[in-house]
Amino acid sequence: MTQSDSKYRIYPTSFASDNNTGVHPAIIEAIVAANVGDTIAYGDDPYTERAVDVFRQHFGKDVEPFFVMNGTGANVTALAAITRPFEAVVCTDCAHINVDECGAPERVAGCKLLPVSAPDGKLKPADIESHLFGRGDEHNAQPRVVSLTQATETGTVYTPEEVRAIADTAHAHGMLVHMDGARICNAGAALGTSLREITHDAGVDVLSFGGTKNGLMLGEAVIFFNSDLAADYRYYRKQATQLASKMRFIAVQFTALLEGNLWLENALHANRMAALLAESVREIPGVEIVQPVESNAVFAAVPKTAISSIMEHSYFYLTGSDTRAPVARWMTSWKTTEEDVHVFATALTAAVRHAGKTE
Repeated sequence: MTQSDSKYRIYPTSFASDNNTGVHPAIIEAIVAANVGDTIAYGDDPYTERAVDVFRQHFGKDVEPFFVMNGTGANVTALAAITRPFEAVVCTDCAHINVDECGAPERVAGCKLLPVSAPDGKLKPADIESHLFGRGDEHNAQPRVVSLTQATETGTVYTPEEVRAIADTAHAHGMLVHMDGARICNAGAALGTSLREITHDAGVDVLSFGGTKNGLMLGEAVIFFNSDLAADYRYYRKQATQLASKMRFIAVQFTALLEGNLWLENALHANRMAALLAESVREIPGVEIVQPVESNAVFAAVPKTAISSIMEHSYFYLTGSDTRAPVARWMTSWKTTEEDVHVFATALTAAVRHAGKTE
């Protein structure tokens, strides 16, 4: 079986992405409960109003939350609202906005991306300053926003102090901070902090809040911590086709996720399963964990000849390779079980052993 063939199957468990996992039962129940009677469309409904209030309980009464349909939509509309067409966004070279959004920030938001190398997935304050040389020069796109991802694309996590250092540097140069929080819940769970401590309190100006990777069916939110920045956001959201007519079905999911501890329970579990997976495969000959396991991602170099066999058990993505050892990305989720990890680790052991015999 080739890697391409293995994509088109239904697996009991997939370690390819937390997007591949189904919807948490509590989220399904919330959607069903909202599917009674009629209410005004486009967010002028009591379900959306309640979800906005729940967000304010977590992040502060002065924040402005808006709901969108997906992560790319959240990032693009957020960036569009805080940049002008001649302005630029500093991000890592592995940032989702840079490598996984098909040029949407440039085409839809109209801003130039200024990527910097980040082997561990993290921006540093010095990375911002390295892109300031062209400020005031009409021949250069003007740096306006710093975008960081929490948890990062390599599974690492920014501490509140690291976020604050970036925000302080950005603000000192008249720039804003956007956070792609596709896995913000996993980061909060890993750090043992509130969601506010690693965003609003650390100096972030606007947050793309992810729900889909933590048990939702669909939907993300854009949260402005400075209400002035949100003044025209509703128009950007509509123009970018991210205004859902039946918004109550997106909003109720966030209420179910955030009103209690479901966001934390799901994220803690996913993180624990990643730690267990890393521990289970760490001693397999030919397997090397290449990034710190801080959230729900495990990055490991594995023998190239073992890939096809491992794919029989779970499809996953390869993020880079040399001639011998591709780097696999394995993601765990709220639904991953210890048995899932054990079965996969056993299959990986057998695949690597077999690959070694055939080389």
